[in-house]
Amino acid sequence: MKIQKLLLLFIPLLVGFIVAVSCTPSQNPNSTISRASPQAISPIRLGFCNWPAFLIWQVAKEENLFAENQIDVDLKYYSYSESLKAIAEGKLDANNQNLSDTISLMAKFPNFDPVIILNVDTSYGGDAIIVSKEINKIADLKGKKVATLKGGIEHYLLLLGLKKAGIKPTDIELIDLDESGTVAAFVEKQVDAAGVFIPYTFEALKRPGSKILFSSKDFPNAIPDIIVVNRELIEKRPEDVQLLVKTWFDTLKHIRENPEKSYKIMADYIGVSIGEFQKYISSFQIINIEENLKVFQDSGPKSLPYLARQISQFLLDTGMIKKKPDLSKLFDSRFIKNYAESIK
Repeated sequence: MKIQKLLLLFIPLLVGFIVAVSCTPSQNPNSTISRASPQAISPIRLGFCNWPAFLIWQVAKEENLFAENQIDVDLKYYSYSESLKAIAEGKLDANNQNLSDTISLMAKFPNFDPVIILNVDTSYGGDAIIVSKEINKIADLKGKKVATLKGGIEHYLLLLGLKKAGIKPTDIELIDLDESGTVAAFVEKQVDAAGVFIPYTFEALKRPGSKILFSSKDFPNAIPDIIVVNRELIEKRPEDVQLLVKTWFDTLKHIRENPEKSYKIMADYIGVSIGEFQKYISSFQIINIEENLKVFQDSGPKSLPYLARQISQFLLDTGMIKKKPDLSKLFDSRFIKNYAESIK
C-alpha cells in the first residue's frame, strides 16, 4: 500500500488531540514541581517494546525531542514480558505497559511501587486469541491447549472470553510461554490456540486455517496501555517526569507534521515495511490529553481507577493473583493536568 494511504489511516488517530505546545510545564511559574540538582540527574531508563503505540518513543529519540525538552532518557528495548520483569526488579525507572499487568506485578512483587502518569492508548483488536481451523466458538476451547504468558495480558483477555462463554479456566490446558514461544508453538501445531498481540498476531495467523476467535475489540476499554514510573523517580525528579509527559505529546505533534519520516522510523525499528506497519494501526486507539483528564478521574466505569479495581477483583477471582494490591496511590494526575494547563 502506498504511504499516502497509510497516512490517511493513522493521522485521524492523532488529529483529535495533537496541539501546538506553547511552553513546558516546568516553565509555569505556578507549578509546584521542582527539579533535582544537576549532580543527582542521570538518564531516565524508559522501557518499551514492539507494541505499535510504544514505538512512538523511538521517534522522540531519533528526532531529538528528548534533547529539545532537556530531558536525558535512555530508551531500553525489551520483549514485552522482559520489560515487565525489568520494571518490577528496578532495572527501569519507567515502562510502557498494560494496566492489568501493572496490577499483577504489584501483587507479585511487594517492593514494586509504580505510579501511573499517562494513558497512552487502549487496545482495539491488537490483543487476540488465535485458534486452529477446527475451533469456531469459545466453547470449542474445552480440553484444548492454549499457549500464552501465564499472568500476562493475553491470559487476562483469555479469561475474559472464557467467563463470557461460561467456561471455567480449568476447562482448558494453559501452556505458559512468552510471546515468541507462543507463536512458535502455535505455528508448529503444538497447541490449539495462542494468546498474542500485534505484531505477533500476524505471525500466528501464518498457520494454515487459523483465525482470530476473539480480541480486545470484543472487550472495549478493557485493555488500556499506560506509562508507569517508579515512585522514587517522582519523589526525586518530578520535573523530569513532567518533561516526559510533555515529550510524549510533542512527539505526537511531530508525527503529524512529519508523518512519512516518522512512520518509517517506527517500521524500520522493528524490521517491517511501511505496508506491514500500516496493518497494525487500527489495532489501538491513542488517548488524547482531554481523554486522559477524564479517565484519570474516579468517575465511573470508563475511568482508570474504576477499571483498576475491577481488574484487581477479576484477577483475584480467577486465581491470577493471591491478594489484591493497594491501589490507593497508583494514579497521579498532576502531570497531565500541568501539561493541559500549559497549552491553554
